[in-house]
Amino acid sequence: MSEFYDDLETRDGEARAAAQFAALPFQIANARDNAPFYRRLFRNVSPGDITSREALATLPLTRKSELIDLHRSDPPFGGMATTAPGNLVRIYQSPGPIYDLEPLGRDYWRTARAFHAAGFRAGEVIHNTFSYHFTPAGAMVERGAVALGCAVFPAGPANTDLQVRAIHDIRPACYAGTPSFLKILLEKGRELGLDTSSLSKASVAAEPLPPQVRAEIKAAGIDAVQWYGTADLGMIAYESRAMEGLIVDEGIIVEVVRPGTGDPVSEGEVGEVLVTVFSRDYPLIRFATGDLSAVMSGTSPCGRTNMRLKGWLGRADQTTKVKGMFVHPNQIADVLKRHPEIVKARLVVDREDGRDVMTLHCETLGVDAAALGESLQAVCKLKGRIEIAAPGALPNDGKVIDDIRSYE
Repeated sequence: MSEFYDDLETRDGEARAAAQFAALPFQIANARDNAPFYRRLFRNVSPGDITSREALATLPLTRKSELIDLHRSDPPFGGMATTAPGNLVRIYQSPGPIYDLEPLGRDYWRTARAFHAAGFRAGEVIHNTFSYHFTPAGAMVERGAVALGCAVFPAGPANTDLQVRAIHDIRPACYAGTPSFLKILLEKGRELGLDTSSLSKASVAAEPLPPQVRAEIKAAGIDAVQWYGTADLGMIAYESRAMEGLIVDEGIIVEVVRPGTGDPVSEGEVGEVLVTVFSRDYPLIRFATGDLSAVMSGTSPCGRTNMRLKGWLGRADQTTKVKGMFVHPNQIADVLKRHPEIVKARLVVDREDGRDVMTLHCETLGVDAAALGESLQAVCKLKGRIEIAAPGALPNDGKVIDDIRSYE
């Protein structure tokens, strides 16, 4: 059985570039002709001229941080989709709100490639702990699993007692979800005396996989590799079992640029990740993710030849991701509008015992902390701690979200 999902993974760089940049003008024309947002953005662009990385770098960016305002001004997709809502399979809501779409087609988010690289094979069962509610994460796994020929147990991120019972009974070989939740399930299995030893392979995403956490999972007999993607773009890059960088997906073009600009940086230099996809329904072009990474030199020892990224190295803006969910500065502003007695606030995101935690620090002379916590959860869809500070205690540096997590 092949180590590779298909022959695209091992083609030389010139062949890959030739194929992608032959297809790109048609995608730009599709976006300009069929999506109102891109009709405006590309009004002075001649699609036939965009046939190289250098030409692509001349196009304006579309920033993820702008999606909330775009979707509010032209719901539901900001004029960026080419397919009417009623012709889609599903529509999702991410925090913001941002609306994500799922059209017809096999493996729309292109996750099967990542699962194959993780060792998942046809005929195996995947225990899928990504959410099926509001967000597309669960479906992203499911579509890739079906394309790969795997069965799925749709577990979601709750009911740990029932989940370990299902693992004990069904005996899945594969896990999909966050690494922290995998650790929770393994601990719950030990607590309940239920056998989770059938799990031997894991494809994890939505949060980093530090060496210590990977080692703890390995000690339980599970080989874990990671992939990186978003609800709007699908899978961006994935780790093979060589575990040397994240290999860019074959169905997209990735650029790494200087934050705040569209200018490509040198190999090895940290910059913001831009992605261009070839989806006919949602043709995101030079989409600025807000994530920082860097291009690694050379190719993976596993034999795959596409560009490699060093992994997630932080955020280019104050938007951050907590337990797989994006949290935006405007959401914190929405929380404060509900509590006018707060003078200033800062959301601090950290990690404790390998898990994300967030704390809202507030300058106020008096506030109902319990009610504030309920507001934070209602707006961000995540629980957080509340810390009250005296006026003037928080730094005057303009930060609304301070991500202080370390993955060393």
